Amino acid sequence: MTCFQFLLFLGVAGIAGGVGQALAGYSRGGCFASVALGFVGAVLGSWLGRLLHLPDLLVLQFGSEAFPVIWSVIGSALLVTLLGALSRPRC
Repeated sequence: MTCFQFLLFLGVAGIAGGVGQALAGYSRGGCFASVALGFVGAVLGSWLGRLLHLPDLLVLQFGSEAFPVIWSVIGSALLVTLLGALSRPRC
């Protein structure tokens, strides 16, 4: 993977994480948090898709690496929802 491909990979992960945060309605952190959520969301979403025997949707290839965009957005939205539920103050 070249440096340019890696930067594109980071950009797509950041966008997927940001969309996941927007869908969940909870936003903590900035750009780096969105990129991290995009990566973790890709892992979580891909695992969930394989577990439910669902196909990969909108997969982008960066060199030899594949990035499942839709599963990344779904996974990051689930992760942000879980983090938001755990970190909100209880009354």
